[in-house]
Amino acid sequence: MVDHTNDQSTGVQSQEGLLHDVDPSLTEANEVAKALDVDTNIGLSSAEAQRRLEKFGPNQLASAPPVPKWKKFLAQFQDPLVYLLLAATVISLIAWFIERSHGTAGEVLPFDAIVIILILIVNAVLGYIQEARAEQAVEALAQMTAPQTSVLRDGKIVHINTADVVPGDIVVLGEGDTVSADGRLFAAASLRIAEASLTGESVPVGKKPDTLDSAKALGDRTNMIFNGTSVTQGTGRAIVTGTGMNTQVGKIADMLSQTDDEDTPLQKEMTHVSKILGIAVCIIAAVVLVALFITQGFHKMPDDLIDSLLLAVSLAVAAVPEGLATILTVVLALGVQRMAKHNAIVKKLSSVETLGSASVICSDKTGTLTRNEMTVERIVTPSGEVQLTGTGYEPKGKMLGMGGAAIEESAPVNAEALRTIAVGAFANDGDLRQNDAGQWEIVGDPTEVSLVVASRKIKAERALGKLDRVAEVPFTSERKRMAVIGKDSSDNGNLSVYAKGAPDVLLGYCTRIAVGDAVRPMTEGDRQEILATVERLSGEAYRTLGEAYRPLGTTSLADIPGIKTNAAGQVTDISEQSDVIERDLIWAGMVGIIDPPRTEVRDSVAEAHRAGIRTVMITGDHPLTAARIASDLGIIEKGGKALTGDQLDAMPDEAAFDKATSEVSVYARVAPEHKLKIVESLQRQGNIAAMTGDGVNDAPAVKSADIGVAMGITGTEVTKESAKMILADDNFSTIVAAVREGRVIFDNIRKFLRYLLSSNVGEVFTVFGGVMLAGVLGITQPGTTGVAVPLLATQLLWINLLTDAAPALAMGVDPQTDDVMARSPRKLTDRVIDRDMWIDIAFIGIIMAAVTLIGMDMHLEGGLFTDRSIGGTHEFQMIEARTMGFTILVFAQLFNAIASRSARQSAFVGLFSNKWLWGAIGLSVVLQLVVIYVPFLNSAFGTTPLGPWAWVECICLAAVVLIASEIYKAIMRAIDRKRGIMA
Repeated sequence: MVDHTNDQSTGVQSQEGLLHDVDPSLTEANEVAKALDVDTNIGLSSAEAQRRLEKFGPNQLASAPPVPKWKKFLAQFQDPLVYLLLAATVISLIAWFIERSHGTAGEVLPFDAIVIILILIVNAVLGYIQEARAEQAVEALAQMTAPQTSVLRDGKIVHINTADVVPGDIVVLGEGDTVSADGRLFAAASLRIAEASLTGESVPVGKKPDTLDSAKALGDRTNMIFNGTSVTQGTGRAIVTGTGMNTQVGKIADMLSQTDDEDTPLQKEMTHVSKILGIAVCIIAAVVLVALFITQGFHKMPDDLIDSLLLAVSLAVAAVPEGLATILTVVLALGVQRMAKHNAIVKKLSSVETLGSASVICSDKTGTLTRNEMTVERIVTPSGEVQLTGTGYEPKGKMLGMGGAAIEESAPVNAEALRTIAVGAFANDGDLRQNDAGQWEIVGDPTEVSLVVASRKIKAERALGKLDRVAEVPFTSERKRMAVIGKDSSDNGNLSVYAKGAPDVLLGYCTRIAVGDAVRPMTEGDRQEILATVERLSGEAYRTLGEAYRPLGTTSLADIPGIKTNAAGQVTDISEQSDVIERDLIWAGMVGIIDPPRTEVRDSVAEAHRAGIRTVMITGDHPLTAARIASDLGIIEKGGKALTGDQLDAMPDEAAFDKATSEVSVYARVAPEHKLKIVESLQRQGNIAAMTGDGVNDAPAVKSADIGVAMGITGTEVTKESAKMILADDNFSTIVAAVREGRVIFDNIRKFLRYLLSSNVGEVFTVFGGVMLAGVLGITQPGTTGVAVPLLATQLLWINLLTDAAPALAMGVDPQTDDVMARSPRKLTDRVIDRDMWIDIAFIGIIMAAVTLIGMDMHLEGGLFTDRSIGGTHEFQMIEARTMGFTILVFAQLFNAIASRSARQSAFVGLFSNKWLWGAIGLSVVLQLVVIYVPFLNSAFGTTPLGPWAWVECICLAAVVLIASEIYKAIMRAIDRKRGIMA
């Protein structure tokens, strides 16, 4: 653990002593605020907060110091394959020294060793750059997903990065928030916090601002909040007393650096493939050594042996794409960055491969499938029904009759409508405010804010007098209602309770009904009429909320009949006495709230269906509302039904539940535990399920889903932490777009794997075939001594350097070539490199080796094909032939890059769509020309300048790889059509 008591290296000072060794749990809240120099009504000023941030440092747990750049660079050499290259360098140097010591015609400089070292350095530089880019991409994503905290600054509630919270900040807590620092509560309403992560206590702890009478254990400090815990219910405000390593969790936290990042399943498979390929190539290298000894013999010892060892080692290295893991990370990171630009923030790179496999998307309705701009359009009261004009959150509109006529102020329905809206606006935790740009912003749940907007439109607050909030019984998904007790200062401070909730639920607590200015008992006919109206409005896609109230006839909570108090006469937690508060209520009326479907979602649902992905709607709304929206969006056919939470609970067993979830795609009136059961049921059926959520109770389902998706705008911090992906715009279409992008990324990974492995297999086959058929091809001549190999070690290394990095990376960002949404979801059990792909790799590798060896043979005497050698000694002919083979193999791999962009589609479709790939090809061609035509590099790489006709031969032979690939794809497309598989 890092001690920040006196951190001089960062200039950060300790927070110890801020409270003068006072235990805040034993100190009055106002004294804590005084010690921290903060006004609880205003909070810190922005300038003071910045000063404290600089003084005490960010609100983060200490981590290991960053790894120096030079260590990261040296880490590029820590690879078994690099060790083989270093061994090759030593062997090359030994060979050069032996030649020099024997006075034989050795090179002036050990070019082989120099070239290998240079290539090692270049490889290390490329690897370092690629890793740096990946780290930057991941760091950028971390900034996007940085947790947020609500604090009071300059008298306003603002959202800041949790890392910017400082001692003395006033933290504003709400249901679903993650507590970002340790603090002393000074206000709380039905506040309960889950502290299992810190204390191990499984049941959420009730919190109150009362000062403790004695020191308590952490789990019993009910007036304190602690970093890393989460709010499960209620609201509260606290003064931050400690941040970062000065929190309780900071004192017991291990260094974050002690936990190594686990490789993704994809990376593990790539590591496995590399090992298998490495073992195979080492075996081939050993066979090549034996073949050289048997076919050619080691006549010039130890030079022949050293040359053979050098070739075998370099072959093993050249055949394995050692930069594969780095390229994979870069491609994933760049793909995730592209997703982020389109509002899909993927928190872990490993989730990308899961995204492409999604077979079911379970989505909330409100805000995800709809616009989340809740608007009150209907007000239904005992005397009639009216409509409210205006859309969105701008408080402009008026109340009209259903025919559009104005309503007389003296009409009973006018007073009833004003009262209904006023009750809903007061029994409310939402708020509406205008920013500096003049735009209206909402704070809280959109449904609640719609009532605030409606109240401001028609100035409904006048219907209830001047009210101050005294206490609250908060809304929960289980209760489906909330109640607020208000004190009317215009009525001698008398108390009344105001409630809102699902009409069918709230009706159960109502015994009276307000008609005009009178109140009468509620009849069964009243109930049936109200329920019928709920059914009618729900069928019209309205969300309904009922409003009710009751004067308490007292000015003190303690005087309410049935209320429990403690020994001091103080009222105990009011939220635990809802049965006393929410009874004998007076029905005021209800509202119809509309949230129109997003216009783009219908097309996205259709796109998902085309991709074999089923869309499931899960909502707490009325079944008729859910079914109407679902049919409008194409999730179900018109007239389709929705299953309710009660119907799910009535399922006799797991088999019946699974059968229902396999057939039904709309669920209404469900509780959070139903979401978890639905996800688990879909997973039991073999589905890869995505689940959206926003509330704290959604977190279990979101976490259990294969792809948990949190809402970036309305989502709670707990849900965001549980999710693998965050929607910055809360839009269902973004999920479908992310799935498409995930499939494209996975396709691109397969593209560069196909390209890299087939190219490297081509090198192996070239050397192996050249050694085994050396006499047939004219590589060795009767009477010659010494080892003759088709390509030099430096040439193989150069080919890998030239063709592995840039083209592979360019293919990793290739635009979509195949129609990725026209195929069924990939199963997670499917191999990245399947049988068909291995056949493709082997086929291209054989073709590549064949054209390379044919090109060499054509420039050697005594071969199978036309002798186009320019005469001279056999050694001179070998230099020319190797240059031909060297160049053909480079160009063959570049043609292979073009061909590898799709396993089935012709390479000529969208041929020039990837500008990065053509840039990489152009760079490779230029560098190859430099190696062939620069005299100094001729000596280093064993090359000689080629004539015009030789270039024609090189390009024509290399192009055979592309032609063969096109023929192979055409055959495979025909086979797919015959099998009925979509290409």
